Amino acid sequence: MESENLILSEQDYARLSLFKNDALLRDELGRAVVVSADQMPDNVVRMHSRVIYLDKSNGLQREVELCFPEEADFKSGKISVFSPVGTALIGLKVGHEIEWPFPNGESRRLEVVEVTHAP
Repeated sequence: MESENLILSEQDYARLSLFKNDALLRDELGRAVVVSADQMPDNVVRMHSRVIYLDKSNGLQREVELCFPEEADFKSGKISVFSPVGTALIGLKVGHEIEWPFPNGESRRLEVVEVTHAP
C-alpha cells in the first residue's frame, strides 16, 4: 500500500465511516483528505464513479463503477467499495498508482487511467 493521501468528499467519508469494521477501508479512511463537494477534483475516484484502471501486474485494463455493496453487480461492471479493487481505487487521482494486497496473497499495482462521474 502507498502512503499518498486520498481525497474523499465529506459525503463519501461519512457514509464509508459507518463501515469501519473493514480493516483495509479503515486504514484508507485514516489517510484521506476530506473536502466539501465543491472542492472535490473531477479526476478523483469517488462513489459511483466510472473508472478505467490498469492492472500493471497483468497488463489488463478494465472499466468499473464503484458502488456500495447493495448496488454491486459484477455482470454490469458495478463493484463494491469493499472489494479489493474498490478499496484500492477510492480517492485516487487519474495517473496515480497503488500497490494493493489481494485475498490470494498477491499484491497488484493498479493505476487510475480515467474517471467519469454519474450525473
